[in-house]
Amino acid sequence: MEFGLQNLFESPEGRKESDIIREQIDLMQAAEGMGFTTVWGAEHHFSEYGFLASNAVTLAAVAEKTKTVRLGSAIVVLPFNHPIRVAEEYAFLDNLSGGRLDFGVGRGYQPTEFKYFGVDQTKSRGMFREALEIILRAWTQERVTYTGKFYEFRDVPVRPKPLQQPTPPLWMAVLSPESFALAGRLGANLEYAPVFTPNMTEYSVRLREYHEALVTYGHDPARKKTSALRMIYLSDSRQQARKDFEGPLLWYYRKIAQLVAPPPGQPAVKSYETYTHTRDLATKVTFDDLVEGGAVICGTPDDCNADLERFVGAYKFNHLMVWTRLGGLASDKVLKSMRLMQDHVIPVWKDKTPNVGIEVPAVEEIEELAKQATEHAPVVS
Repeated sequence: MEFGLQNLFESPEGRKESDIIREQIDLMQAAEGMGFTTVWGAEHHFSEYGFLASNAVTLAAVAEKTKTVRLGSAIVVLPFNHPIRVAEEYAFLDNLSGGRLDFGVGRGYQPTEFKYFGVDQTKSRGMFREALEIILRAWTQERVTYTGKFYEFRDVPVRPKPLQQPTPPLWMAVLSPESFALAGRLGANLEYAPVFTPNMTEYSVRLREYHEALVTYGHDPARKKTSALRMIYLSDSRQQARKDFEGPLLWYYRKIAQLVAPPPGQPAVKSYETYTHTRDLATKVTFDDLVEGGAVICGTPDDCNADLERFVGAYKFNHLMVWTRLGGLASDKVLKSMRLMQDHVIPVWKDKTPNVGIEVPAVEEIEELAKQATEHAPVVS
């Protein structure tokens, strides 16, 4: 079982952006000596929700301050970025870091971001698929020739090539049913966000489809990773944990309610219809809803281990993406939570490795497995 640290670079009112950048880079650097195997950055634009505009720039800064921790993009939003430029920048980062890049990609979801970039959100799936194919060609072929609906290139030489051959580990953010099979076909690892999706039964069904696609296209399922994004905050007592975390947590949910979908009364974006449900829930969800529903782990290390025992056992994740710094939570509190994980959680899970390729539940078992984790099924989709 591996642990990664998620970083969003939120910018609450009253905070200096330069201070936030310094604090987040320091936290990512600290993770290296605390048992976290990867630090992840989330690309976002145009709001206080997060201003990490470039994972390439951010992770390059972290690369120069670290030696062993892997550098993950969670995610690069491909419809917002030129694919040849992405291929160049992330190959450069892979070389700069000595081969430590984990390349995570997705198609984005916030309507405001698409609006301000002038990108048609309804075409994001097609743009994503073409861009990813171009990037992989740029990394594995001497010259790129490509003709698609959105991109066209003729005999383009792309330099540098990644240090990791044939490519850095590929990760895909998955939510829609089509994404799981595509990830399997490409041999990608999975980035899944239970904080957004309550239907973990659906995840179990799709995990089988992912596994089948891996096998069909010649990839070894035993070598793949499935990552769950969970909001986790630990303290010495449940009372103290709640006191520290409730405000930042609810700041996040109220903010995402404003950004994840068009306002109530306006039509949903095509292929993003489920996000209106996220908006409605995030508007009114309470702290107790989130903890009782399992979107959040907030308590003691023992609480965290008990939750993970149920959650990981049911859904076969072998990588946990830990999201602690929400809504500008003070760095000393974030570091204390990370140290409690270092001392009391990560060692417990170091040698536990659920194998997504061998122990995928049969369809008839899925409902029972989901029932076992009902208390920890996330509230927000």
